[in-house]
Amino acid sequence: MTTADPGTTRPLALVTGASSGIGLELARSLARRGYDLVVAAEDAELHAAAAELEREGTTVAAVQVDLTVPGDVERLWDAVVASGRSVDVVALNAGAGVGGAFAETDLAAELGIIQLNCASTVHLAKRAVQAMTARGEGRVLVTSSLAARVPSAHQAVYAGTKAFVHDFAQSIGAELDGSGVTVTAFMPGPTHSEFFDRAGLTDTKLGASDAKDDPAQVAEQAVEALLEGKDHVVTGSLATKVSGALGALTPDRLGARLQGKAAEPGSAPG
Repeated sequence: MTTADPGTTRPLALVTGASSGIGLELARSLARRGYDLVVAAEDAELHAAAAELEREGTTVAAVQVDLTVPGDVERLWDAVVASGRSVDVVALNAGAGVGGAFAETDLAAELGIIQLNCASTVHLAKRAVQAMTARGEGRVLVTSSLAARVPSAHQAVYAGTKAFVHDFAQSIGAELDGSGVTVTAFMPGPTHSEFFDRAGLTDTKLGASDAKDDPAQVAEQAVEALLEGKDHVVTGSLATKVSGALGALTPDRLGARLQGKAAEPGSAPG
């Protein structure tokens, strides 16, 4: 971990869920644009990711925290404040899912998903938006999902959390119009990452599919939308963008059933 000089003129970005997948690529995309980084994740992979990011010529502070714990959320924000620098970009990317039929899945795991995906996003957004509005500038990026538009059987809690964070991002973004602070939600589709393994979805049609998007492409499109001040964007391949457009037109119950077939346990091709 390298600590940047508080007197530097380089902008600073905070990225959560940055040890792998989309989060790591968001951090890399920002580093290549000249941002110093504070990166956070729960797992020890974070430190290897931070060392990798430093090879982009940026300074990186790695903060290993469990964002399902409110005290750890505060500890992460305290680390940003302790840098002595204003944070220019906050990318609220940390998230996880639980696959399976709701009647059979583990309640504690699902409550943890709600705490991570929703509560920690609100908590960090509160700290970031208050700091940014006080100085009249800043950008917030929220990782939503196509699941925000299309409900999904066998991923009921995950889909519900993404609908929440998407609406939350759009709502606070509207409040902040004219303040100098922007909020961008981006909606990736299925993307190559550790998400499917961690969510217990590897035996599903969705998890086993090779037709997943490249996290680097997803992240690059998200950062471009952030810096352009867009309120939301569907990221990834053309197929994902088409799915996003169709999802907005699909009745909720039909969409939930169709998505549920792809996420049904044991549905992976034999």
